[in-house]
Amino acid sequence: MTSQPTTQDSDAPLAPTESEPLLGRPGDAVQKPNAPMVKNLWLGTGWVAQAGAVLLLADVWSGVFMHKTLPLVSPHPLLQALGAFTLVEAILILQPTTSPETKRLGQRAHASLQLLSFVLFLTGITIIETNKHVNHGEHFHSLHGHLGVITGVLLLGQYLFGFLVWAVPAAFGGEEKAKAMWKYHRYGGYLLLMLVLATIVSAVETDYNKGVLDIKMWTVGLAVVLIVIGVFPRIQLSKLGIQRR
Repeated sequence: MTSQPTTQDSDAPLAPTESEPLLGRPGDAVQKPNAPMVKNLWLGTGWVAQAGAVLLLADVWSGVFMHKTLPLVSPHPLLQALGAFTLVEAILILQPTTSPETKRLGQRAHASLQLLSFVLFLTGITIIETNKHVNHGEHFHSLHGHLGVITGVLLLGQYLFGFLVWAVPAAFGGEEKAKAMWKYHRYGGYLLLMLVLATIVSAVETDYNKGVLDIKMWTVGLAVVLIVIGVFPRIQLSKLGIQRR
């Protein structure tokens, strides 16, 4: 695990090994000393991801409220869209942190947002499954249903893994060994973000959307593309254990 500097000159370029992003120059989308953490949400290409997250949330929520709401159906897309929005915020708030202090604060904000996103996802899944049980509907009969279950299970595993690394390092043999596991949590997080987005895209092809909401694939696709091109260029390679030569 690469050691992090405790202080930085806000005008000095940051070392490539500390702040090299997936795309861009060293120091791009890095939280500067004493900068408010909220700026992490739009730093660098973060504003592009924000635009996509807001578009997706507005698209789904407006689609639901423009039609008659059903107590055991309508909350599902509303909560899942809000959960995806919160998930994006959780990633964006932590990405630019580099110093030990900003990392600690970022991890707390990240964990809180991730917990909220999981509660939203779980509640949404519970509601739609309750609807199917009450109405004797077929469970998991669509690609969206299968992806939703797989994603939910993997998200639970990801959250538990991250919590253990953060709060119970003894479970991995001590703090240093636990720190070495962070990169796997990050890899898993980015892969799961893609799986969550794929699950949302698959919802466009469900009978409920085609017959009632009529949310268009191009608007959802545009939102997903914006999220991807806003989040992934900000990845700091050193946090994934990658060093460019």
